[in-house]
Amino acid sequence: MRAVTISGAGPSGKLSISSLNHPNAGQSDVVITVAAAGVNRADLLQRAGYYPPPANAPDWPGLEISGTVKRVGLGVSRWRVGDRVVALLEGGGYAEEVVVRETQVLPVPDGMDLVDAAALPEAACTVWSNLVDVGGLRAGEWALVHGGSGGIGTTAIQVAKALGAHVVTTAGGPERAARCAELGADVVVDHRRQDFVEEALRATDGRGVDVVLDLLGGGALGDNVRSLARGGRLVVIGMQQGRRGELDLSALLARRGTITGTLLRSRPPEEKARIVADTEQNLWPLFASGQVRPVIHARIPFSEAQSAHDLLESGEAFGKVLLVP
Repeated sequence: MRAVTISGAGPSGKLSISSLNHPNAGQSDVVITVAAAGVNRADLLQRAGYYPPPANAPDWPGLEISGTVKRVGLGVSRWRVGDRVVALLEGGGYAEEVVVRETQVLPVPDGMDLVDAAALPEAACTVWSNLVDVGGLRAGEWALVHGGSGGIGTTAIQVAKALGAHVVTTAGGPERAARCAELGADVVVDHRRQDFVEEALRATDGRGVDVVLDLLGGGALGDNVRSLARGGRLVVIGMQQGRRGELDLSALLARRGTITGTLLRSRPPEEKARIVADTEQNLWPLFASGQVRPVIHARIPFSEAQSAHDLLESGEAFGKVLLVP
């Protein structure tokens, strides 16, 4: 089969097409013929040598796919050959076929295009497990979503609104800000010219937000804490502004706030199975009804995978970039 692999080491690493053996299904595995693979920032980090795959995962990138079931292991009961599915992977999604545990496979939501569905698994599982499960967002609360124009952000805005919450989000430039507002954000902060802490406090009459979903990391740590309400929860899922930041503990204590850092890719199988099951139960009806929808910026052929990475790295994409075989 064809797969998009990494050639070269470190920051100079590039993507190229390779010929690899077809995967085999173990007892509890599903082999899927790939219709599309989602491109994520974690893939860019892996290509640059900063985010190696977990043990026993394929060494080529790709954390989510959509496709059709080709084979199933002898112990698999839910899935059948021909089923339209999506899957959350530890790696290896940039290929014509993948093998994955049955517990990390979900059905394509009713009425959704098979290719577009590749945008769902990573974003949906990340948003549910962090904004709602860890962050505890509830109806009537305020959420601050950083990076509202990205794959995670566009999903988080819609999910928070569907749950009855209010949303402040950040985006770069008036056009992107307007599109975030169209997705349902109550307040959009143009981070190029506005201070998100001031805008979050203004939106909440000085109270602050209940949950921050943060992709920025160290560089935004202090400001994120300043934006929290009493009992607020800061959930850090990325480090786009660095690994280290300075924290005024008195500000955190005064707010009785909590800070949690999470990763999805490296979690053990039983935790991923729970997250996938919870995501299907709680978010899949929203996708099926059209209340939440994937936002697709571009579909790019496998043969142009490097340009897909360049596009995501440029910051020009609004929503998800997908690779198609």
